[in-house]
Amino acid sequence: MTYSEICNLLAEAEIENNRAEAAMLICRFCDISKVELFKRSNEDFVSDELDAAVIKRCSHYPLQYILGIWEFCHESYRVNEHTLIPRQDTEVLVEKAVSLLPEKARFIDLCTGSGCVAVSTLAARGDCHAVAVDLFPETVEIAGENAEQNGVGDRLGFLVADVLEPSFMEELGDFDFIISNPPYIASGDLDGLEEELSFEPRAALDGGADGLKFYSAIISNYGKYLRLGGGMLFEIGYDQADAVALLAHEKGYSCEIFKDYGGNDRVALLRPENKRSA
Repeated sequence: MTYSEICNLLAEAEIENNRAEAAMLICRFCDISKVELFKRSNEDFVSDELDAAVIKRCSHYPLQYILGIWEFCHESYRVNEHTLIPRQDTEVLVEKAVSLLPEKARFIDLCTGSGCVAVSTLAARGDCHAVAVDLFPETVEIAGENAEQNGVGDRLGFLVADVLEPSFMEELGDFDFIISNPPYIASGDLDGLEEELSFEPRAALDGGADGLKFYSAIISNYGKYLRLGGGMLFEIGYDQADAVALLAHEKGYSCEIFKDYGGNDRVALLRPENKRSA
């Protein structure tokens, strides 16, 4: 298939960024650069892998899973159906972590998924160490590979555990920051999401009946593991700022909201209003 033919197939399947995606697929499966591609744009690229990838993408299977690698912040991440796809909005969470962590900080990343939040934060802050937690061994394995690939494996430990059952924290000690991009979509809204999200792990999206299950659990139960002067950083849904702020205030935290690049509420910074919060 030629570049134009692939663009047309993706366009017919209502893939919005069909030209850019066609280029990425050809470069990935024909092992050529973008510069070389556009010199050979009229060429018929013969590749069974490319043909299969185009068919898969036309079914709205996520491009990121087809490519197997996705860029986030300044790092590259292996992704598959065991991990949520890293998204640009989440980079704001990393930016805040990088700027707010004290010198030589120790933080924990709850619901780590691909590990992108912890890994990119550590990549930017060579003085820090962290622990990353996820419920599923397959997910933690991928996060570990991403940590090694991006050169932070010696500063990031991993644990398979249920964030909703925080007893595992007793063995880990305390932290300067607790960071999380947890599942935050209300259970009843999952079936109405765009088709591509149906391929991502449901457990990484499902935030319970009101979308707040994980925020409530972390805010209520993890404060005692914060060091003096520490805080919590969450990614939140665009319409969840008021609800998360209310949960925070009920448990003795201040709450500051930061917006993403699209102008939507995206990150919540919580700090104990007293020295410690239970």
